[in-house]
Amino acid sequence: MTEAILLVGGRGTRLRPLTVHTPKPMVPAAGVPFLTHQLARARAAGVEHIVLATSYLAEVFEPYFGDGSSLGLHIEYVTEDEPLGTGGAIRNVASRLHSGPDDPVLIFNGDILTGLDIPALVATHETTGADVSLHLTRVEDPRAFGLVPTDATGRVTAFLEKPQTPEEIVTDQINAGAYVFRRSVIDTIPEGRPVSVERETFPELLATGAHLQGMVDSTYWLDLGTPQAFVRGSADLVLGRAPSPAVPGRCGDRLVLPTATVAPDAKLTGGTVVGEGARIGEGARIAGSTVLAGAVVEPGAVITDSFIGVGARIGERTLLTGTVIGDGAVVGPDNELREGVRVWCDARIPAATLRFSSDQ
Repeated sequence: MTEAILLVGGRGTRLRPLTVHTPKPMVPAAGVPFLTHQLARARAAGVEHIVLATSYLAEVFEPYFGDGSSLGLHIEYVTEDEPLGTGGAIRNVASRLHSGPDDPVLIFNGDILTGLDIPALVATHETTGADVSLHLTRVEDPRAFGLVPTDATGRVTAFLEKPQTPEEIVTDQINAGAYVFRRSVIDTIPEGRPVSVERETFPELLATGAHLQGMVDSTYWLDLGTPQAFVRGSADLVLGRAPSPAVPGRCGDRLVLPTATVAPDAKLTGGTVVGEGARIGEGARIAGSTVLAGAVVEPGAVITDSFIGVGARIGERTLLTGTVIGDGAVVGPDNELREGVRVWCDARIPAATLRFSSDQ
C-alpha cells in the first residue's frame, strides 16, 4: 500500500469562525496545520503518493505543501467544482492513482485525529481478502455516529446511520473515517454527482455481496468537528496523548514556536500552544489553549480551553473559558467569556462589556 486519498474538501461549518479564512484541515493544531499530522503519519506507514481531494478554499493547500517532497511524499491536488460528498470525492480523484485493480488504497477523512495502526488495517485488508476494510472504534454514546455491526470474524453486516432509540443501538462500534479500498472498487462509484460512502456506497456494496471488513482499533481517536474538540486535539498532540511525528518540538505542557515572546512569570500549561510572533504578557495564565500567530494576550488574562485566532488581542484581566476568538478580533480588558462563546473575525468587544459573573 503506497497510495492514499485524503478528503479535505469540507467547509468546516461547525468550526466557524476558525474556518472563515482557513479550510478545516489547515487550521493549526500543535503548531502546524492539522493536515500535516495526517500526512506525516501516512508517510510513516509507507505511503508515498497522496491525492488531496479539495474543494473549500482549495487554493490554500498547494502553496503550503507544494509537491510534498519536504514530507517525503508526492502530493497531487484535485479540486471539486461542486461538493461531491465523500464517495464522489474519492471517485473524482481516481484517475490520479497508479495502483493496479487489486492493490490497496488508503482513504481517510481530513478531520480525524487518530492513533490508528495503519499497517494493521492494511494487513487486515489483505489477509481477509476484503473489498473494503474500515477502521472502527468504540464510543460510549454512538447516537451521533454511524454504527457498524460486525460478525464474529469482523465482517461488516450492516450500516446504521445515527440511531436514536435504545433498540436501534445494536453496537458501540462506529465508522472511524479511515478505509482501505481495493482499487477496482473505487471505479464502481458513480462519477460526476454527489455520493456518500456511508449512506450509499457501503450499503450498496453489502447488498451486492461485497466483502467489507471491520477492524476495531481502540487507540486515540477524536473527531475534530467542533471548536472544543479541535482545541482538545491540539493540546493532546502537545501533551503526547495523540501520536504524531509532525509536532514541531518535544511533547510537554507547552509548545512555544520561534519568535513568540512569553513573559517570564506567565504560566502555560495543559498542552498550550503559542504561535509564531504571538506575545503573552506578564502574569497571564493559559491552560489547554491555542494562541495563533501574531496574537496578543495582555497581562493578567486567564485563558482556559480556548482558541485565539491569528492577530487577535485579549485585554488585561480578561477571562476566557471554552471560547473561540476569530482572527483579528479584539476582546478588551476586564471581560469574561465562557463556554460556547464564539467571537467573529475582526469583531471588537469594548472593555468591561461582557461578563458571566460579578466584577467585584
